[in-house]
Amino acid sequence: MTTPTQPLRIDFVSDVSCPWCAVGLKSLETALARIPEADVEFHFQPFELNPNMGKEGQDITEHITEKYGSTPEQQEQSREMIRQRGAAVGFTFAMDKRSRIYNTFDAHRLLHWAEEEDRQRELKHALFEAYFTNGEDPSSHEVLLRAAEKAGLDREAARDVLESDRYADEVRMLEQYWQQAGVRSVPAIVVNQRHLISGGQPPDVFEGALRQILEGK
Repeated sequence: MTTPTQPLRIDFVSDVSCPWCAVGLKSLETALARIPEADVEFHFQPFELNPNMGKEGQDITEHITEKYGSTPEQQEQSREMIRQRGAAVGFTFAMDKRSRIYNTFDAHRLLHWAEEEDRQRELKHALFEAYFTNGEDPSSHEVLLRAAEKAGLDREAARDVLESDRYADEVRMLEQYWQQAGVRSVPAIVVNQRHLISGGQPPDVFEGALRQILEGK
């Protein structure tokens, strides 16, 4: 077995309402399972695709048409591609259940707290499942509390975070940091604070890049 030259710090910059981020995380984990000698430390970093989104959210087709100019037919093709890519790495997209885009700031505050509790990765998975598989509203505190419980976090402690403004400043500072570092789209996977892998790549691409980093190339 090859001994890695250095541990891997992975900063996974993403939003919980980004479908390619869900694909990217599962794909990255698939790649890492093929490199058992890698010593990996995950840090999930905040990025809001729609920081000005109101509490009521917006119809997803309307939103994507306004933001990207794509037609409903183009959006349907894109959703099917995402669904297939998700299925290939074991993630279920229930596209018929997801009809709106929501604000995700409170989800990022909860994720920031979850890192202190050493349950950040578990919460990230629970939030992706809540939105993309179950079609739930990730701005809803009840949805966030259920996700926290599923991730093994204390429900009442999570409620205390959500009902306060704790970690709001920290999340905004981190969002600004990553934007100033040049992150304009997500997922952005930064390895050892030096190497950037962009997008929801297939497992083979992640594996190849990670092996090169481990070998110091």
